[in-house]
Amino acid sequence: MLITNALLVTWGPTPQLLTGHALKIEGDRIAAIGLEADLRARYPEAAVWDARGQLLLPGNICAHTHFYGAFARGMAIPGDAPKDFPEILERLWWKLDKALTLDDVRASALVCLVDAVKHGTTTLIDHHASPNAIDGSLDVIAEAVEQAGLRAVLCYEVTDRDGPDRAKAGIAENIRFIKSRNSQSPNLAATFGLHAGLTLSDATLEACKAAHDGGFHIHVAEHEADEYDSVKKSGQRAVDRLARFGILGPQSIAAHCVHIDYGEAGLLRASGTWVTHQPRSNMNNAVGAADVDGLLRAGVPVCLGNDGFSNAMWEEWKAAYLLHKVAHRDPRRANGLNIVQMAIHNNAALAGQFFPAAPLGELAVGAYADLILVDYHPTTPLSAGNLPWHILFGFEPSAVTATICAGRVLMKDRQLLFLDEAAITARSRELAAQTWQRYNALF
Repeated sequence: MLITNALLVTWGPTPQLLTGHALKIEGDRIAAIGLEADLRARYPEAAVWDARGQLLLPGNICAHTHFYGAFARGMAIPGDAPKDFPEILERLWWKLDKALTLDDVRASALVCLVDAVKHGTTTLIDHHASPNAIDGSLDVIAEAVEQAGLRAVLCYEVTDRDGPDRAKAGIAENIRFIKSRNSQSPNLAATFGLHAGLTLSDATLEACKAAHDGGFHIHVAEHEADEYDSVKKSGQRAVDRLARFGILGPQSIAAHCVHIDYGEAGLLRASGTWVTHQPRSNMNNAVGAADVDGLLRAGVPVCLGNDGFSNAMWEEWKAAYLLHKVAHRDPRRANGLNIVQMAIHNNAALAGQFFPAAPLGELAVGAYADLILVDYHPTTPLSAGNLPWHILFGFEPSAVTATICAGRVLMKDRQLLFLDEAAITARSRELAAQTWQRYNALF
C-alpha cells in the first residue's frame, strides 16, 4: 500500500514535516518514504490510499494502563466519598477487581481497545488484576488484543492483599504467560506485574525475583503511604527497598513516582528503570504531581501513560502540560518539548524494549508500520518546531480518521474494520451491571 497526499510527521531523532511525500507499507514495516512521484514510479502496482491532505503520524503509545478499569466508569462508591488515595484503593479498586470474572476481563479489555483504535493509540502497556479470575486472565486479554489488531505488553499484578495462595497464583500467571509469549502474536509481549511495595512482603518480593530474572512493572510512591509503609517495613524508602530485591532495571517500569526523593531518583537513573507519568489519574486521586521536569533533567527516562483513563493520549499530553504549571504556579513547567520527550521519544524507547525487531514511534524506513491519519488543517503556520503546541492546543481526539498497526488497517474513515463497537458496548453494559452488583455485595 502506498499512502499519498499526506503531510508526513516523522518524529524520530530529527523530527521533520515532509510535504509532497508518500509512504510505502510492506508487511508490518515501512518500506519506503520519498517524493510521491518517485514512489508512484517505483511501485506502479501498489494500491494507493489518498490521505486527502491529512497528517500522517506514528501511532501513539501508552506506557501504563489498566484495561480492567473500564468497568469503573460511572460507578458509585457506597457511603461517604473516600478522603484519600488509600481509601480509593480499598473501597473502589480492591473491591472492583475482586468482582471481575474472565468474561468481564475480556469485555473491559475490548472496550479499551475500541477506544485505542478510535483515538490512534497503537501500543499499550497494561497492568492487570482480577484476584478471583487469575488463571488464564492474560490469555483472555491477549485474545482481545489480537482481535483488535493492536500491540500490547501484558502482566498480572502480584500482591499479598488477597492472601498467599492468590499471590502464588499471580506469580504463576506471569511466568506462564511470559514463557508462552513466543508462541503468541508478534504484536504481544510480556513482563512481570507487581502491585506496589505497600502490598508486597519481603517474602513475596523474594519469590517474584526468584521466579523471574527480567523486568517488572510496579506502582511506586503514587501516594505517601507507599513510602511510609516501606520505611516501617524495612527502614528504607520505596525505591531503595525495590533496589535491594533486584526489582529495578532497564526492562522495569515504575509507575507514578510522585513522592520519591532525589536519592530514589538517582537509583532509578543508575538502574535504567523507566518511570511513567499519569497526570489525569494523579489529579483525580489527589496524590500530587511528580517532578517530571526534575526527573528528566536528572536523566531518568520518564514516559507517559494514562492509568486506565481514555486512550486519547493527546488528552494526557494536555493534562501533563497544565498540571505542573498550576501545581508550581510557574508557566515554565512541563515545557512542550518535555511533553514530547516523554510521550514520543521515551515512550517509543520503552516500547522498543519489548518489540526490539524494528523502531516504533517514528516514520522511518524499516520502522513498524504503526500509523495514524489526523484530519487537522491548522489556521496558523505549522512547522516541526511548533508542532508540540499545535498538538497541545489544536489537536482533538476526534481528528483521528485512520489507524494502522503492523501494516494492518484497523480503522479507515473513522470506521472500525475488525471490532464491532455496538456489540462490544452492549456486552460490556450487560456484564458491568452484574459486576457492580457483586462489587456492592462486598460492602
